[in-house]
Amino acid sequence: MLGFLLAEIELLYVWRQATVEAKIIIIFLMLFSIVAWTVMASKAMQMRRAKKLNRLFEAEYRNQPNVLNIHDRRIQVEGCPLFAVYQVGSVSLDARLRSLSGATSQTRRTSISLKSMEHVKRALESAVASEAIKQESGLILLAIAVSGGPFLGLLGTVWGVMSTFSRVAMMGEATLTAMAPGVAAALVTTVAGLLVAIPSMFGYNWLVHNLRVLTVELDNFAQDLVSKMEAEYLPDE
Repeated sequence: MLGFLLAEIELLYVWRQATVEAKIIIIFLMLFSIVAWTVMASKAMQMRRAKKLNRLFEAEYRNQPNVLNIHDRRIQVEGCPLFAVYQVGSVSLDARLRSLSGATSQTRRTSISLKSMEHVKRALESAVASEAIKQESGLILLAIAVSGGPFLGLLGTVWGVMSTFSRVAMMGEATLTAMAPGVAAALVTTVAGLLVAIPSMFGYNWLVHNLRVLTVELDNFAQDLVSKMEAEYLPDE
């Protein structure tokens, strides 16, 4: 308890000794840290929910007798990347099965041409890319925190040390007592920058890894979906 109080008193003393520029940088880094932690928490919850919904949807998808069965039942699964890809592919396939000489038919045809299937494939590829981009949104803030935090801290430190030496030179008294408070206050900005960058680095790497795994799962699912569509609706040559 005593050690905590001493550390708090020390931080308050260093804060008072910091220059205005260093205080502005520290406040900015504190705000940046809040944003980075918010992004990490929200993206972690988003990916966790996406994984759970993907497992549930895939289990349902595997048990369907027809590739368009889920689409025909008008099921909606918000926040599920696999369902989003499935929905795009199903809508594209359904539209081409129902189109007949440019007119809309109430019943589906039992087969589809190879050219139409290529259009369905491209729609699925676009859906996979869109879902990957959606999951990746927000990670740029963590990348900026990782790369920019230390540099902002270094800027504050260099600026603070420069101000300290300038003040000591004007006073004409180069003693440890005169220099230590300013140098200590200047170094605080580097500490603040590292405290922003280090957690953001671990969070960013963890999120990027999970994003890559999710993207591979989306690609594999899209390929499996195309294979089922071809098996059911593409006539044998």
